[in-house]
Amino acid sequence: MPAANRLTLYYAADTPFPHRVRLALEEAGAKYDLILIELSNKPDWYAKKVYPLAKVPVLVYGGPALHEDEAPSPEAATITESSVILEFLADLFPDLLPADPVLRAKARFFIKTVDEKFSKTFFKFVIFGGSMDEMLDAVAEMQALLPDTGFAVGAWSIADAAFAPFLVRLESLLRKNFCAFADGVAEKTLTELQAPTFARVWRYLEENVARESMAKTWDETDALAEINRRVVSIQSAAQNNQ
Repeated sequence: MPAANRLTLYYAADTPFPHRVRLALEEAGAKYDLILIELSNKPDWYAKKVYPLAKVPVLVYGGPALHEDEAPSPEAATITESSVILEFLADLFPDLLPADPVLRAKARFFIKTVDEKFSKTFFKFVIFGGSMDEMLDAVAEMQALLPDTGFAVGAWSIADAAFAPFLVRLESLLRKNFCAFADGVAEKTLTELQAPTFARVWRYLEENVARESMAKTWDETDALAEINRRVVSIQSAAQNNQ
């Protein structure tokens, strides 16, 4: 079902949060426009004209076509925060959540767990070289929420849009032996994740990667290059503040 109004997404390639929204838009079959924001070199107009906090994603609903350096029209709605946008899209496109209220509640709990627990451990691990055991524990917690087959609540939903961008980045960063990891940590963590203990979440990852929505929205080379630039910048700023 198409949205009645134009959809415009401000996004960045490296961060999981706008990737969530792109996955949901693709799964919904929505027509939407994209405006790329490079987080390592944010344009001044973005905070001034679009979102004062200069974060992504931002979804603009309604109004005419937008271009860089242009503010959304007054009649358009500007929606921020990826989890809020996912809920909004599920209202526009009901197939993004199951009809069963119990499964809908489970989907929301799944998203809440990603946001409040998994994402924090993920960023600590990949940016600051956090604990491998804590990262594996976080993956195990998410795995425990998955059903035996299928996606987070059976059929694909916004719950999977919330989690899959983190999981695909974690696998890629480990496989590529990302620069933030100490010697041997990437290889050891990846080996642990490929062990039978994590067979369910690994199969879940493969099933998400196989979807057309992921193929259209995930460019590993571009994403990892931008992640590298951002991590170097964050680590440099942290050292300067010590």
